[in-house]
Amino acid sequence: MPRQAAHLNLLFQALADPTRRAVVERLSRGPSATSELARPFKMALPSFLQHLEVLQKCGLVRSRKSGRVRTYELAPGTLRAAEDWMATQRLLWERRLDQLDSYIEDLKEQSQ
Repeated sequence: MPRQAAHLNLLFQALADPTRRAVVERLSRGPSATSELARPFKMALPSFLQHLEVLQKCGLVRSRKSGRVRTYELAPGTLRAAEDWMATQRLLWERRLDQLDSYIEDLKEQSQ
C-alpha cells in the first residue's frame, strides 16, 4: 500500500499543474511530437521539457524517439489507478453521508 500511495502522490502532484493537465488533454487526442506539444505554451523549451519529465516520471505519458523526433503518448493505466482511488473514496463518503442522513432522520422521529 505505501508504494501505491507514493505513486498516487506523484500522479496527483503531476496533475496539479495546469500546463501538465493541458498536455494530458492534448495527448488524449493522440500521440504528439515534443515541438507540437510545446507550441501553445509561452515558455522556453527546457522548461516545457521539465513538465514532460514529471508526466513521464509518474507514468502518465511515455515517449519514443525516431531519428531526431521524440513523440509522447498517454499511458492510460496510470489514470485508471487514480480513477479507482477516487471511486473508492466516493463510495466511502456516500456511505458515510447515507449514515448521517439516517441518523438525522432518526433524531427527527424521536423528537416528534
